[in-house]
Amino acid sequence: MKPIVMSQWKTLFGGLLATAILAGSVTMAAAADKPVRWKMQSWFPTKIPHVGSQAKDISRKIKSVSGGNIQFKPFEPGALVPPAECFDAVSTGSVDLCWGLSGYYYGKNPALAVFSALPFGPKWPELLAYFYYGGGKEHYDEIYGRNNIKGIVCGGTVAEASGWFRKEIKSAEDFKGMKMRIFGLGAKVMEKLGASAQLLPAGDIFPALELGTIDATEFAMPAVDLKLGFYQVAKHYYFPGWHQPATLYELAINMDKWKGLSETQQAQIEMMCGDNVRQAIAEGEAKQFAAMKEIKNKGVTLHAWSPEMIQVFRDAWKEVVAEETANSAEFKKAYDNYMAFRSEYKLWSDLGYVKE
Repeated sequence: MKPIVMSQWKTLFGGLLATAILAGSVTMAAAADKPVRWKMQSWFPTKIPHVGSQAKDISRKIKSVSGGNIQFKPFEPGALVPPAECFDAVSTGSVDLCWGLSGYYYGKNPALAVFSALPFGPKWPELLAYFYYGGGKEHYDEIYGRNNIKGIVCGGTVAEASGWFRKEIKSAEDFKGMKMRIFGLGAKVMEKLGASAQLLPAGDIFPALELGTIDATEFAMPAVDLKLGFYQVAKHYYFPGWHQPATLYELAINMDKWKGLSETQQAQIEMMCGDNVRQAIAEGEAKQFAAMKEIKNKGVTLHAWSPEMIQVFRDAWKEVVAEETANSAEFKKAYDNYMAFRSEYKLWSDLGYVKE
């Protein structure tokens, strides 16, 4: 081994010094950022796995990645404002940010349903492709921007179950007169089939099911539903969740507060959210089969909808789409763009993957 000559020592030392100066400048820049201490209203009880616990994950991750400079304190549903008031509360700045999903704000703008989950929508790879590279995010940002909100996709759920029912469903006639808790535009599909649909907060579902206030419910994936105890009352569990094949969850942040952050702080939040999406997909896919086995062992029958029933749901969905696009130009714009991307994507999906 040859000895290092003086010129080489100078080069090595100079490089190390430059690296140290650069690292120090980055550290000082981060240290110069004003500390952020935000209150985060969650739509879901944080004790509920996945959908609620992601609020805690987000809080932990952003504190870690920012070295403690950014801290979000999650609050249980209603602790700051009722979740249904999150949109207005974030818009005005009375709440810093909310953890939930844009589909809950359908009443504010029907197009927001497109950016969370739609019946008979795509699986995760295609959904992310559409949102980030198919024009979805641009329209999403435009709608939220008009309302002084910064939205960031920050998690999600994989395919949900279709629902819990007290009795076996033998035909579409069985839905007539049924009272069911169901999210999003899937509720309008069920109403087309004669059901009375309503959206209940997570904590209110089991009592309503137990008391008979509702006859059936859907909420999330098997691993989540298991913890909510629906199996104690309803013994028929149906798949697939045609109404929510994949769902984007988000942070809705007051725009003024977002603009008050440094570029570094904004990047830290966005990168943390990207990591949380990764975790949500991987964890979601990994934990469902064990939960399904446990649910089955509790005396629940797992059912798959017949092709005929899936077609019934699909036909009703087409009616809902026709009405929604006729009633809302904003929804039509979002839905047409969404379907145009899906049509183009089909060439790739049909040929690019081995059919199982």
